[in-house]
Amino acid sequence: MTREDVERRSGGYYVAGSRVSVASVVSQFRNGASPETIRTNFPILSLEQVYGSIASYLGHQHDVEQYLRALDKQWEELERDAKTADPGLRRRVEQARRPAHFLSG
Repeated sequence: MTREDVERRSGGYYVAGSRVSVASVVSQFRNGASPETIRTNFPILSLEQVYGSIASYLGHQHDVEQYLRALDKQWEELERDAKTADPGLRRRVEQARRPAHFLSG
């Protein structure tokens, strides 16, 4: 993607001049959100930035889809690694999240 509406930073794509990822905008757009709704969900963005990000996505759809698949794969790997990192710790955290039952005396 080489549009002025999108910047590549830290290995990711962002709406130019913001901290909002293009993946966030595209995800909502693919789920049927209108540009106006996306703008409401990301008030830091102008409507022009939202439309620009969508135009960039549509103009480079194959590349963006590849990028999004790679992000999904990274996320799945992180989740898998987190689950297997320390089963004992995971069990203790799950126990700590359960409501405490106190005996009244």
